[in-house]
Amino acid sequence: MKTIKLLFVALLLPVHLLMAQETVTLEQCQTWARENHPALKQLDLYRQIVELKNENNTTSYLPQLNLNGQATYQSDVTKIGISLPNMKIPTVDKDQYKFYLDLKQTIWDGGLSKAKELLNNAENAGNLQQTEVELYQVKEKVNQFFFTSFLIQENLKIMEKKTETLNERKKILESAVNNGMVLSADLDQLLAELIKTEQTVIELKSNKETVLYGLSILTGETTEQFAKLSLPVEPTDLNMPLKRPEMELFSKQNELLNANSDLLQKQRNPKLFGFGQAGYGKPGLNMLNNSFDTYYMVGLGFSWNVLDWKTTSRQKQIIKLQQDMVQTKQDAFVRNIDLATDQQNKQIKQIGELLKTDQQLITVRERITKTSASKLENGTITTADYIQDLNAETTARLMLETHKIQLKEAWIKLANIRGNQ
Repeated sequence: MKTIKLLFVALLLPVHLLMAQETVTLEQCQTWARENHPALKQLDLYRQIVELKNENNTTSYLPQLNLNGQATYQSDVTKIGISLPNMKIPTVDKDQYKFYLDLKQTIWDGGLSKAKELLNNAENAGNLQQTEVELYQVKEKVNQFFFTSFLIQENLKIMEKKTETLNERKKILESAVNNGMVLSADLDQLLAELIKTEQTVIELKSNKETVLYGLSILTGETTEQFAKLSLPVEPTDLNMPLKRPEMELFSKQNELLNANSDLLQKQRNPKLFGFGQAGYGKPGLNMLNNSFDTYYMVGLGFSWNVLDWKTTSRQKQIIKLQQDMVQTKQDAFVRNIDLATDQQNKQIKQIGELLKTDQQLITVRERITKTSASKLENGTITTADYIQDLNAETTARLMLETHKIQLKEAWIKLANIRGNQ
């Protein structure tokens, strides 16, 4: 019966409280941040835009119908300037009317519609990749909040451990003061250090709330979700290939320029089309019939821009210069990435070397603190001396944890710089 009650209570708990007990990884935070970023909606919008453009493009081979009408009065009309016996040659009225339907059917457009489709797809691919670049930059912000939160979390553990140590020492000193073995001033110094430590804990907790709120804004998750964070397993290969989304963006930009160049060429190709016209007017096609009549005509036609005064050639030269600019930007980007990579590799090496000596320093500081505690109990040193040694040990522990987290962060940052995250 008791088990059933416990299960019933668990079912009543809010889902987010249950989820808050789960460990949250950096990868999860990055996924949430991507899904929560407004730019993600652009991906679907760009796809809808290119679909509409391509649908419009397919209509280029559909018949084009134009309905026209006009009424005119002209100062003169065509006349036959001869007279024949017993024959009246009709003349056309100066007021004329025409209502007609024009039909044009493209038979071959010189590959223009296909070139436009390729251009639309290339433009869409570039827009999608630009959005991916924006989304990738969110990772760096998530990483900063994540590791800062984790560092504060580890610092809190160390400060709480220091508080426990001070409280234990406080009990010993209180007993010594009551027995007249230690002055109350020594106890006051210890109490002051205990208060300072509690203030540091308050500041750390406040900073952690601020960082977690920032992470919450990025990911769209509640701050309770990040109650338990898990450090990622860092890569260990310094020779990471360059996989940044910007590299793909440069490639898409070149493809778009190539599509523009191809479109320019297709615009100059000959076009073959059929046409027709059906109407009702006065006069019709027979200019000697001065009454309303129906008429129609059909035919084939072609158009070809034989001479464009090298306009297309100059436009292609402009595109070539634009491609050179894209290449220049790519070279500059790769150079900056290589510089950032070199600096990050050096930082990883430096932190690794510091870690080797951190534990040695903590071991030494522990011995010094234990000796100081013994001397304090025997009254051979002051409380201030003991606190100084205890703070030195605490600082050493903080540096160890800081360097551990910084090393993981440095590796992740290197992966992010190279586009391998």
